Amino acid sequence: MKNYDVIVIGSGHAGIEASNSASKLGCNVLLITIDPDSIGKLSCNPAVGGVSKGLLVREVDALGGLMGKITDRSALGYRILNRSKGKAVWSTRAQLDMYLYQKIAKEFIDNDPNIKVLQAEVEKLIVENNKVCGVETSFGAILKAKSIIVCAGTFLKSKIHIGLTNLPGGRLYERSSDNLFYSIKKLKFKTKHFKTGTCARLDKRTIDFSKMLEQIPDKDVEPFSFSNKVINKERLSCYITHTNKKTHRIILNNLKHSPLYTGKIKSTGVRYCPSLEDKVVKFAKRDSHHVFIEPQGRDSIEVYPNGISTSLPFDVQEQFIQTIEGLEKAVMIRPGYGIEHGLIDSRQLCITLESKLVKGLYFAGQVNGTTGYEEAAVQGIVAGVNAALKIKKKDPFFITRDMAYIGVLIDDLTQKGVDEPYRMFTSRSEFRISLRESNADVRLVPIAYKLGLLGKNEYQYVMDKKNKIEQEIKNIKSVMIVFDKQKKKVFDILKRPNIELKDVKKYLKIKSEDIGVEREIEIQVKYEGFLKRELNWLKEMKNLDKIKIPKIDYSTIPSLSTEIVEKLREFKPASLGQALRISGVTPAAIFNVYTFIKKKKKLQPKDGRHRV
Repeated sequence: MKNYDVIVIGSGHAGIEASNSASKLGCNVLLITIDPDSIGKLSCNPAVGGVSKGLLVREVDALGGLMGKITDRSALGYRILNRSKGKAVWSTRAQLDMYLYQKIAKEFIDNDPNIKVLQAEVEKLIVENNKVCGVETSFGAILKAKSIIVCAGTFLKSKIHIGLTNLPGGRLYERSSDNLFYSIKKLKFKTKHFKTGTCARLDKRTIDFSKMLEQIPDKDVEPFSFSNKVINKERLSCYITHTNKKTHRIILNNLKHSPLYTGKIKSTGVRYCPSLEDKVVKFAKRDSHHVFIEPQGRDSIEVYPNGISTSLPFDVQEQFIQTIEGLEKAVMIRPGYGIEHGLIDSRQLCITLESKLVKGLYFAGQVNGTTGYEEAAVQGIVAGVNAALKIKKKDPFFITRDMAYIGVLIDDLTQKGVDEPYRMFTSRSEFRISLRESNADVRLVPIAYKLGLLGKNEYQYVMDKKNKIEQEIKNIKSVMIVFDKQKKKVFDILKRPNIELKDVKKYLKIKSEDIGVEREIEIQVKYEGFLKRELNWLKEMKNLDKIKIPKIDYSTIPSLSTEIVEKLREFKPASLGQALRISGVTPAAIFNVYTFIKKKKKLQPKDGRHRV
């Protein structure tokens, strides 16, 4: 019987990061997977990053994780999203060669001397005296460990739906872990099921790309990993087409064959990434929806038609796909499908992701109710680090909401739980100007270095970057030039929305040609006021119950969603503290209410009269 420090169950993005971080802290790790060839498999779309998700990737990288490094080595192209907004909220998304991503991920794991991979199915968690001590596999092997991390993804008692036909599985034709689910339930964990899904895969040789809009990758992008200096210059385009009335008519005529609309699927799905059936029904007034044709690999004939996730029958999928412009002769290689998978109530976890019920047992990824590669990866790092620290009898590691989006995600999961698959959005953070892609390394690398997740050279590289930015901003504040026939500080000129650093660079002594350094300089100058406001908010958060809410019309507050406005109207909280405790009301929404109240007070004259 072999003993390990840490056993990780599952080799998806959470499992990879958990294994890697525990290994870096000197632990002997056993990674158990149903299929070693599926390590790092991209189950759904062939891309990493996006709005808020790109920030998670950079935070993973800053903590010594692997996702950013693997992405940069397998990228087919990058795009910067949110370009219409300020640079502080720009988001990076990379299109990937999903087969190369999987190959590189496996190489990282296979080449780590502290990690052993075992092909097996875990059927039972072994617990003694309220402490986890091992697992039992389907072939009867008992494996001992001091800490165990469950990263089972969508494989806990999961069911796949294609039309009214269903079959067990965590991915198409990959078996479901039912016994592990029952073992978790026996330990008194609250469980339920969520629904997710994916689209069909098409043969690119049967697609007419000339009828579509080409989406060329951007050039002015930075690698996801701060340790990478260059990115692959060979790029592949994506293409945009649309559904139409005929597509929608076929879907509406076949809802009687949809597991979503016949009650076969009973679980809650992803609200912000709905199936095409849901989009057609819920947005009935829309005549079309975007479809993004994305390459799955440099040498692959398969493409991913992002935007048409479905669980309709095979023949119906063929019919509606061939109504889309450019896809009239498209051949399906794999059908789309819906999947229901088991998860636990994440409120039964500490912020370290250790279970409150069983010592030494951690959960990370979709088993906690999240959706997405990036959300899973950040949980994997937190669980892996804490599993290792617990073994070494060291203080736990946790990140608060004001430190990183990782802190926002884990705080939301463990404090409020989820009633639908959790996806990260910038709106979930009340510190979304302070927490940005451009400073993820400066924020988190010192923490990673102190923990032992990064080496001295990596730490020094980032500290040199930080010092360079601070010195350049200091210089900008001291330089005066004649502008608009007046003598002004370059610092004040750069604050103007129509002025960029490149417009005033000739007056400065900036030596760096680093895109990241220059963007961060510009952000810190332009957003100085916003950053100060968020710092004040951080101080106020300790006294939320003391900040009273006056009589206001919540619908007049910018950026509040209809859902949150309705909840605030219904519960009528007396203070910001009470408002924050309402389920579904985010700290970011509370920050908007706080800002509105402060602004309203400033407009109120001292004599009590209202200004007009």
